[in-house]
Amino acid sequence: MTIDGIDLSRVDLNLLVHLEALLAERNVTRAAARVGLSQSAMSHNLARLRALFDDELLTRGPEGLRLTPRAMALTGPVDATLADVRTLLARDDAFDPATAERTFRLGLPDSMEMLIGPPLLAHLRAHAPGIRLRLHNIDSVEVLDDLDADHIELAIGYGDYPHGRAHHKWRLLFSESYVCMFSAAQTGKRAPLSLEDYTSVPHILTSLRHGEGVRGVVDDALEALGLARTVVLTTPRFLGVAALVARAPVLVTMHARVARLFADEYGLDLSPPPVEIDDVAVSLLWHASHGNDAGHAWLRNLVVQLVGELRQR
Repeated sequence: MTIDGIDLSRVDLNLLVHLEALLAERNVTRAAARVGLSQSAMSHNLARLRALFDDELLTRGPEGLRLTPRAMALTGPVDATLADVRTLLARDDAFDPATAERTFRLGLPDSMEMLIGPPLLAHLRAHAPGIRLRLHNIDSVEVLDDLDADHIELAIGYGDYPHGRAHHKWRLLFSESYVCMFSAAQTGKRAPLSLEDYTSVPHILTSLRHGEGVRGVVDDALEALGLARTVVLTTPRFLGVAALVARAPVLVTMHARVARLFADEYGLDLSPPPVEIDDVAVSLLWHASHGNDAGHAWLRNLVVQLVGELRQR
């Protein structure tokens, strides 16, 4: 049957909401909880969806349910369609931050929390006392899935996101350079570090990845020169790096703005990396379903404003 021939009056459009949950969660139990159904009801709706689309949609794999090619192709259109419906039905209420009572779920790495968190919280307490934040740590690889699953409403992440689907919205906030941070007293080195200094001193690597063989941009830059470094500690957190560098003969290559904060606080030394490392983009990301939400738009604009003030310092 062609699309023009489908009688929508005979289709339960609530099934699209359930399909959205199944595609995002890839788990019948979690999808059911997400939309407020029992597991048996969601299983029944999955069977109806399979009949509607004439496809299994989700199949058993070694690690649980996985999407069929047809289901993967449906993900973007279903998300975009439901985003349009939600926008159509949303009330166009005015948003007054001075009187609003609302909690926003914001995902960002701890390094960005250090930069944007203090001015953002100060602004909220002064101008929007009823606004609360729930901060979540994020992985740049999984952040789009977190937005799709509505685990977070807004994210600040490293990297740009042209690979996102049509319902993933993003805005470049600024580009960040890298700098080496170390203790001259601990390492016996002075800025600017030479390439020999850089490869002879052990390194700390910040990474959210798990398992063996974790690499960073430094490893790629050194490999291009036929060189390598020794990583003696890998951590998913930026917040503890300064204390580690201050007490041991090691160095870390990290984002410059946070490194300057650490260097001032701990009396550490900074040096340009002696290898070429591209700047990294810092982006604001959200799901299109929040596009016309006045409160969400206010928070997005506030983040952009505060980041602009940081860039001028």
